[in-house]
Amino acid sequence: MKNKYTYCIAAITLLLWTACKSKSDQQNAAPPPTPVNVAEVKNADALYYDRYQGQVVSLNSVELRSQVAGFITGIFFKEGSVVAKGAPLYEIDRRKYVAAYEQARANLSSANANLIKAQKDVDRYNMLLKNDAVARQTVDQATAAYETSKGQVAVSQAALASAATDLSYATIKAPFTGRIGISQVKLGAQVSPGTTLLNTISTGNPIGVDVVINEQDIDRFYKLQKSSTDTTFRLQLSDGSSYQKTGKVFAIDRGVSNQTGTIKVRIQFSNEKDELKDGMSCVLQVLNDNSGNRVQIPYKAITEQMGEFFVFVSKDTIAEQRKVTLGPRIQSNVVITSGLKAGEKIVTDGFQRLRDGGKITLGPPPSAAGAAGGKDNKSTAPAK
Repeated sequence: MKNKYTYCIAAITLLLWTACKSKSDQQNAAPPPTPVNVAEVKNADALYYDRYQGQVVSLNSVELRSQVAGFITGIFFKEGSVVAKGAPLYEIDRRKYVAAYEQARANLSSANANLIKAQKDVDRYNMLLKNDAVARQTVDQATAAYETSKGQVAVSQAALASAATDLSYATIKAPFTGRIGISQVKLGAQVSPGTTLLNTISTGNPIGVDVVINEQDIDRFYKLQKSSTDTTFRLQLSDGSSYQKTGKVFAIDRGVSNQTGTIKVRIQFSNEKDELKDGMSCVLQVLNDNSGNRVQIPYKAITEQMGEFFVFVSKDTIAEQRKVTLGPRIQSNVVITSGLKAGEKIVTDGFQRLRDGGKITLGPPPSAAGAAGGKDNKSTAPAK
């Protein structure tokens, strides 16, 4: 009886040991390779741009103000239209200025007549003086009167010029060819010299775009001012559309702001169709100096850890995790500035469960395979 009991205990112990060993072997067994998709690292043309917030500005814009006082008696343009240089725009009541001009012209005529008389007196007295027929004092007085008359003529000429200028200011003309805005005054309105804003006129073709850059970029834009191509500058409008004309550096401001460390740059664009309006917001895109033939990979292959970026490189059946430095994104791809070489293969799908040095096999990732299997099971299940 005792022997049977001993045999039973030994048998149970053997069974338990076998079961534990089998479970331990299963736990210590290496995990199966992870199915992944891979892609080859390639060099491709990469044109990418730095973005600057900009504002459209007219290259020439002037506020129209009157230089003489009076009431508006004429408006000779259509608001919002293009006016030619020298075209009359506003007229201020001219009657007072016409009268002042006529008076100045009459004064000049009178002064000229007095000058002629004084000249004749000087000539006559000088002739008499040669014959001792007149005192020397009389000749000197006639000469002084002649010089006074000459001064009066000069004063009258200046007064006439001033009156003519005031009369010309009564008609306000376009200083250059440009588009005029909505009038700020109406017929009959009283204007004061230098203070009342009548309107604003500005040029529209070509037109400028102002951007603010850091002082570190000054040399870059000075180089672009000397040499640029049709692809150097691109303009994106506020609605997201791209402006099709090319630009060039028009001017770089004289100095850097000591408060912000920035400087203003103005880029010129042609604007024949008047698509760009003064004051519009836009984004100026400037071709990056690093554009060219660069290493590119699908962006979906990138993983981020603590602000650093990694990819899994396929080494036959092993996945090696490697740190990379990213450049700009180009559609679904991203430029790699360091960490990869053309011809290497990277894991694009299925890397979520991978670790550095993990085994891989080519095939659909687990998530994709599971989804496919789920669909097959659903389609083959018998109907209830």
